[in-house]
Amino acid sequence: MNLLIENRKAHMEYTMVETFEAGIRLTGSEVKMLRLKRGSLVGAHVRVLNGEAVLLNAQILPYPFSRNDDYDPKSTRKLLLHKREILKLQQAQETKGLALIPLSIGVAHNFIKVRVAIARGKKVYERREELKKRDLQRESERELKRKEKKVYNNPKVREKGGICHMK
Repeated sequence: MNLLIENRKAHMEYTMVETFEAGIRLTGSEVKMLRLKRGSLVGAHVRVLNGEAVLLNAQILPYPFSRNDDYDPKSTRKLLLHKREILKLQQAQETKGLALIPLSIGVAHNFIKVRVAIARGKKVYERREELKKRDLQRESERELKRKEKKVYNNPKVREKGGICHMK
């Protein structure tokens, strides 16, 4: 799927349990604005209302050349899912501690798709642990690059054309 809009905070604030790919019902001007990457999923969420999945609070800016004077950028948009997927989303919506959030909007086979996740909110200490792990990983990668650069710049290694074991 070619990403157009991504909800970057979602991975930071939630742990993904299960993901779905859904179609979305849009007007032509909304499709044009999404292809121009002019929208936002910040604060957006999914609900199951009357047996239909809908996307709420997703902002798609108005197309400047359209004649929609009464256009609402944050209107509710219907998601196109199979019945069993809608039932899974409804069960998750009723379960305490789970949220239905949109992860991204993209193009797959010339259709606009929304990636929806059943997610569990992270606690503050879980977020801190994840940040620490990421920092350690980044630091170790930097150290490895520094060592590789040091070994390659060593003239003895270049003469032999091989790897020198340095301490």
